[in-house]
Amino acid sequence: MPQRRVITGRSQEPRQRFAEELRTLRAASGTSLRALGERLGWDWSLFGKMEKGETLGSPEVVQALDQHYGTPGLLLALWELAAGDHTQFRERYRRYMALEAEAVSLWHFAVSVLPGLLQTPGYAREVLAAGGLKGKELEQQVEARMGRRELLEGEDSPRFRTIVSEAVLRTALLNTREWRGQLEYLSDMAERPNLAVQVLPFSAGPYGLDSTDVWFLRLPQGRTVAYTENAHCGDLIEDSAAVEKLQGAYDAVRDLALSPAESRKFVLRMLEEVPCDPST
Repeated sequence: MPQRRVITGRSQEPRQRFAEELRTLRAASGTSLRALGERLGWDWSLFGKMEKGETLGSPEVVQALDQHYGTPGLLLALWELAAGDHTQFRERYRRYMALEAEAVSLWHFAVSVLPGLLQTPGYAREVLAAGGLKGKELEQQVEARMGRRELLEGEDSPRFRTIVSEAVLRTALLNTREWRGQLEYLSDMAERPNLAVQVLPFSAGPYGLDSTDVWFLRLPQGRTVAYTENAHCGDLIEDSAAVEKLQGAYDAVRDLALSPAESRKFVLRMLEEVPCDPST
C-alpha cells in the first residue's frame, strides 16, 4: 500500500494533532492562556498542558473550546480520536492498553518503578531515558504515559490499588526538584477516593513477587487478566488458572504491606528527607 501523502505538514498522530490544533486556534485568536482560562472558567494551566500534549482534558473542556473557537464538533472529534488511540504505545503494550481502557478496577505491584498511572512528566522522562530512549521517541513515550493518567480522572474512573516496594521510594531521581514533585503528586493522589497506595517495607522480608511487576485488570464482563513486565518485555496473561496463581501471590504481598494511611505517612516522611533545592 502506498504511503499516505502528507499535505498539511501537521502530525498524523492523533494526540499530537489534537495538541497542534489547540495551539493553532489559540494563536489565531490572539488569546493568552491566562485570558482563555478566565473566559472559560478553568485554570489556565490546564490549557497549557493540553497544548503541550501532557493531558487531553475532559470532554466538557473540549466542548467549551469548540464553542469558544467557533469549531462545532471539530475539537471533540479530534479528542475522541486521541483518547482512543493506542498506536502511540510500543507494540507489546497495545493489547494491554486496549484492555486497560475497559477495566472497571486495577490492581498493581511495583518492584522498582512507580506505575505509569502515577508518574509525573519529570519522573517518566528520567526513567525512560535510563532505559535508552532519547529525542523524539523519548518525548513521544512521555506524552503517551501522561495520557494514561487520564484513566484515573472523572466520575467513572476505575478503582485502582498499587502496592509499591520500599525500593521504589528509595530510588530517587537525579533531579531533586522533579523527585520532590513526584512524591508530592503521589501523596496527593493517595487521598483520592478511588485510589489506594500501599508501601511494602523492607522489614516485610522475602515475598512472592520480588522480581515481578504485575497488573491485574478486572474487565466489565467479570473476567480478570494479568500483565507482568520487566524493563525489556511484557507478558499478557489471560489463562484463568495462571491469573489466579498470580493473584494468590499478590494477596500475600498485600497482607505484608502497610495500610493506605500508614503508607501515605511513609511517603510524606520520604518527602521530608528530600534535600531542599539550593535555588529556593
